[in-house]
Amino acid sequence: MTMNTPYRPYPADHPALRDTDLLARLEQRIADARRLLARIASDHAPAAFANSLGAEDMVLTDLIQQDSLSIEIFSLDTGRLPTETYDLMARLQQHYGLKLKLYYPRHELIEAYTSEKGINAFYESVALRKECCFIRKVEPLSRALAGKQAWITGQRAQQASTRADLPLQQYDADHQQEKFNPLAEWSDVEIWAYLHGRQVPYNALHDKHYPSIGCAPCTRPVSIGEDIRAGRWWWEQADSKECGLHVKITTAASTQ
Repeated sequence: MTMNTPYRPYPADHPALRDTDLLARLEQRIADARRLLARIASDHAPAAFANSLGAEDMVLTDLIQQDSLSIEIFSLDTGRLPTETYDLMARLQQHYGLKLKLYYPRHELIEAYTSEKGINAFYESVALRKECCFIRKVEPLSRALAGKQAWITGQRAQQASTRADLPLQQYDADHQQEKFNPLAEWSDVEIWAYLHGRQVPYNALHDKHYPSIGCAPCTRPVSIGEDIRAGRWWWEQADSKECGLHVKITTAASTQ
């Protein structure tokens, strides 16, 4: 698989989405993902899906909802998400009748960080940025996963060089539970063929050249030819562009 694939949005009328080989491959991808999700719901209950409201997460949301699987769907509201992300939360309730379970940062940690270091201190160093991510994402994730037997993510191997060897299933030693990445092998075009083909709602920022969406201050659009993760923490070097959700908690916490 070629890494550092430049991001190109796939509008609904893009000819690549009508390719017969793609559509046949997509049907097999869907069948495999549905079987895996059903197995997770059956064999690893209670399970939860960490929905970051990106394109991949909308595919998983649709699959879980269509099959009425007993998998909790939650999101981390960092307090600094883009307006478009909150709009999508509302659309999910309208489209599926799904009211996301939201987890928020602990207010005392936010207050201490912003009062001692500044409201936008994350721009000043990787350590301060990772501390902010720990407070707004990693710590709330630990609360969200408490008592669960497994959790599900929308990660894909094609998203970044740091995810090149991403497996479908792995053991998360920090949370002491199984972790599943059902879309690990899916490509960009397969994701968009699914979304457009099934009229699944998605974040409006994708149409404005945001392939990867996080907090508003930490995300920008990318130009054709840039890496798919170039818009995340755009002031940092590429090898540091993870928030800590998918690395060891001890590593993330040590940056405080």
